[in-house]
Amino acid sequence: MLNFKKHSGIYTLETEQELNISLVKAWGYFSSPENLAKITPPKMGFNITSKVDKKAYQGQIITYKVSPVAFVKTNWVTEITQVKEQEFFIDEQRFGPYKMWHHEHWFEELENGNTLMKDKISYKIPFGFLGHIAQAVFIKKQLKTIFEYRFVTLEKMFNGK
Repeated sequence: MLNFKKHSGIYTLETEQELNISLVKAWGYFSSPENLAKITPPKMGFNITSKVDKKAYQGQIITYKVSPVAFVKTNWVTEITQVKEQEFFIDEQRFGPYKMWHHEHWFEELENGNTLMKDKISYKIPFGFLGHIAQAVFIKKQLKTIFEYRFVTLEKMFNGK
């Protein structure tokens, strides 16, 4: 599932995926920042430039280089603002391409022993009206591509597909 909404000048992307792994294994994988590059399309040139600890913790600052457009590299700085072990963590952009970026990562153990992973990203684009045009023409498509890539990659890694 991949869903976009707009409200008060803020866009929200929601996605969910059932993974054939335990909550403990899912948490271990997704709360490790170094795994993010493995589920990001290679063409994004995603590279963590800061030292990262094994697991996400409140207050953790992570710096990246990313290429949102071919041949254009930009710095991105996020902070892990909240963590509740094996339930959720939240990262927020401190510096980067968005005017605002708030990413909630949720994990729920299902009765069958699998894990339901949900993401909710609320973001605001700079440049007013021009930013809204960029959202319609480019940004929405790019985010959709990133999360579709992630979905397929995780299906192969954890669901044997």
